[in-house]
Amino acid sequence: MNKAVPRIAAIAVFLVTVTACGTQQSAGGGTTATDPGITSTEIKIGGTFPLTGSASFYYAVAKGATAYFEYINTEKGGVNGRKINYVVLDDAYDPSKTPDKARELVQDQKVFATFGDLGTPNNKAVRDYYNAQKVPQLFVFTGASIWGSEYDKYPYTLGWQPDYVTEAAIYGNYIKQNSPNAKIAVLFQNDAFGQDGEAGFKNVVGSMIVQEAKYNAGDPSDMRSQVNALKASGADTFFIIATPAYASSAATNAYTSGWKPKVFVNQVAASTANWRKVIQQVGNSTFAEGMISARYVKDPSDSTFANDPGIALYKQILDKYGNGCQFADTFCVAGMAFAFSVVDVLKKAGNNLTRKNVVDIAAGQLNETDNFLILPGIRVHTSKTHRFPISQLQMIKWTTDHWEAFGSIQDGRPGA
Repeated sequence: MNKAVPRIAAIAVFLVTVTACGTQQSAGGGTTATDPGITSTEIKIGGTFPLTGSASFYYAVAKGATAYFEYINTEKGGVNGRKINYVVLDDAYDPSKTPDKARELVQDQKVFATFGDLGTPNNKAVRDYYNAQKVPQLFVFTGASIWGSEYDKYPYTLGWQPDYVTEAAIYGNYIKQNSPNAKIAVLFQNDAFGQDGEAGFKNVVGSMIVQEAKYNAGDPSDMRSQVNALKASGADTFFIIATPAYASSAATNAYTSGWKPKVFVNQVAASTANWRKVIQQVGNSTFAEGMISARYVKDPSDSTFANDPGIALYKQILDKYGNGCQFADTFCVAGMAFAFSVVDVLKKAGNNLTRKNVVDIAAGQLNETDNFLILPGIRVHTSKTHRFPISQLQMIKWTTDHWEAFGSIQDGRPGA
């Protein structure tokens, strides 16, 4: 009889533990399904970003997201009564460091999901782990096409922003239509990020490319030798697929060398704040005139949005919770826009806060037309046959000290 008591007690403890981890009391007195990282008052999510190192400017994305979460927590009472706790760890944009940070988030921090993890090689280094653990890797901050095209293999990983293949194809089609005899030089980062854009561009204008050059992430940012090789090809059009420091160096070296091609730069490197700084360093306000890129979020520096209610709300949130995010920094805008979609997904999940339900909603049920920082006419949507939340872009041209939109919104995946 006495021997049975410890066994009964152990079973009781086990059942209590299972109940505590798998269900919680809802406000109405019933139970709600949950997974790790969820309590009756909190939703704990995490992310990896370069808080330090040469790519630390991307930290603004996490700051913008954090500002929006704090706004939701403080002024909206959280999501369905739960506050969002966003834990951001530093991997310094080094893919060899990201796996340790991922394990820390899952095993030590016990996050419910990750969100916004930055960098294509960084996310590739950990997607096997997150999917094995069935931890949602939501809205990674990278436009690699694999986040949508390899969804069947990695169902817990999802992108958000326009993918690099889609974006590059839009530039390629523009060049074919407007400069059919162009001779094109391409500079790209030699990893999954740059190779994706290069492949998408080559699919459209392959025969028009006369020279290519590349660099490795972490190389010195001076692109002088690459630019000199591209200039020598006689190209009159220059497509730059790079992160901001390398893109800035490439454009600056082209200018100082006397080469004056038509410049296209990917939207990752199109921060208004960054190009204003570059122009100031060059000392010539016209050196970037006519440069072309694309965008999907509103630009606070564009006079078009001077009286936009979405930008007004963005400024209000930054003023209260911005933690150093600069108003003109479009990475802050992107982070806040990303965070809007996370909140949207969590709201749709209601009290069914399981990892599987949340990833199913994010990957197959999004249909946002009210994201206050997305350009009008662009929607965020997913379905069982469309795993690319944003596939539309607005082309933009640099004029004096800011980007200006031109033409209509382009859909890189029509019919999606």
